[in-house]
Amino acid sequence: MPPTLASLVHHSALKLTVRAGGDRLDVPVRWAHVSELADPVPYMEGGELLLITALKLDAEDPKAMRRYVKRLVAAGVVGLGFAVGVNYEEIPEALVAAAEEEGLPLLEVPRRTPFLAISKAVSAAIAADQYRAVTAGFAAQRELTRQALNSGPEGLLTALAAQVDGWAALYDASGAVVATAPEWAVRRAARLTADVERLRDRPAPASAVVGGPETEDRVELHSIGTGRRPRAALAVGTAAALGTAERYAVHSAIALLTLTTERSRSLHAAEQRIGAAVLRMLLAGQPDHARAVAGDLYGSLLDAPFRVIVAESASASAARAHADAHARVQAAKPAPAAVPAAVGTGGDPLAGLAEVVEAAAARSGEAVLVVPDGARLVVLAGDGGTSVSACAEYAGALEAARAAAVSEQTAGEEDELVVGLSAPAGPIAAAAAFKQAEQALSVARRRGRVLVEHEQLASGSVLPLLADDAVRAFADGLLRALYEHDATGRGDLVASLRAWLSRHGQWDAAAADLGVHRHTLRYRMRRVEEILGRSLDDPDVRMELWLALKATATD
Repeated sequence: MPPTLASLVHHSALKLTVRAGGDRLDVPVRWAHVSELADPVPYMEGGELLLITALKLDAEDPKAMRRYVKRLVAAGVVGLGFAVGVNYEEIPEALVAAAEEEGLPLLEVPRRTPFLAISKAVSAAIAADQYRAVTAGFAAQRELTRQALNSGPEGLLTALAAQVDGWAALYDASGAVVATAPEWAVRRAARLTADVERLRDRPAPASAVVGGPETEDRVELHSIGTGRRPRAALAVGTAAALGTAERYAVHSAIALLTLTTERSRSLHAAEQRIGAAVLRMLLAGQPDHARAVAGDLYGSLLDAPFRVIVAESASASAARAHADAHARVQAAKPAPAAVPAAVGTGGDPLAGLAEVVEAAAARSGEAVLVVPDGARLVVLAGDGGTSVSACAEYAGALEAARAAAVSEQTAGEEDELVVGLSAPAGPIAAAAAFKQAEQALSVARRRGRVLVEHEQLASGSVLPLLADDAVRAFADGLLRALYEHDATGRGDLVASLRAWLSRHGQWDAAAADLGVHRHTLRYRMRRVEEILGRSLDDPDVRMELWLALKATATD
């Protein structure tokens, strides 16, 4: 503890006597300062014990003393030491009354006690307190290191909570709570998710202090990691501001957690290289070799049906524009905790997707294979697992952001992320699943969607796929001669062809739909064959004409 007025009064060598403010002696003393100025306030910083002999003061004037004492109290002076036997044989009653009125502790300093002795006592007590704090900090560092080595982050948090006499929590890169100590702090830590997300968007290292009725205590937040993006965050909750020893403990915890996360980053990079090798073997039709390489790391993923996810990023400028819109949507209506905004990853939607999928897998204990591939991201995740669900939720959040951006007229020409999801498959069918994911990705890009599942294509209609410029150009070229013929007013060949094809070549039914005689319809179909130079008896020709009519029907 730092020195207090009470500790100075009880110092046997100083012989100080309390003349006023005896109920306020427990206040800490930051320094002892001598000043005979009539107004020493401009030179005060607060927390000082001011020592005077009243050389330039009219200490017997009540009004002057009230003004003097008021200014000292306003400046944060914690006590006044008055040397008797120098200019005054005893402390004037005007000064005693003013000190009592303002609640300022007034200490009588006997003539045989030099001011230097008081300054030395204060300095020695401050040095001893700092030494105790440093010693306690080193002891805390040793204990935190031991816990980190023996019990991991959970043990480190437990030791840190004991050191600061409060609680501690660790968050992952997505802002989700990873661990807390003690366990009762889980709810308090969960309330700070939004604050952690805001801290994540600031350059590292970053810290913030939050508190108030919702947190029930004072909480410090610190980013963890040395890269541009924090890898984690630490929250420390206490009833009051941290002391020197507690501050040493927190800084030690940050350093140890940073070492842990950076080590984890290296391991993660090595795991990604193994995952890339496993993926290449699966796509090359070598499931047995892939399983041997996967080992315990990805082996469980290959023992059950999995999904292949292929994601692509659009241009960086479009991604930045959409990320800004996404941030506004999140501010108005926060996304689920498992789905962080893309802006949390520097506006990189692929990194955001990888972060979401890996965080979901880590929380549920699932295996997931994430392989960055240039402007693409390839993911193998267990069918029905939390990783696939997190991917869908992330895509849904971006879809909502895009809709909001369109309504605000702030959307770019391209979406920042498109995702294709395969049907469930096993190791033998991995190449087919990858192809399915690519096909779904292509459809997502064409339809302006963030995510499309391959199963949706199989259960839907092929007609939306015709909304392609190449298909439209083919249809226009195929039917142009018929449209030009009808424009001359010499018949209605296009409508007749559509009716005949829709009735599967049934003359009477098609003629009835058109309101003409079947012989008239037969004549028109012969004209169609003559103009196009193709036979309607050929099923491929009928199919092409029907798709061309459907492709041009949206004009």
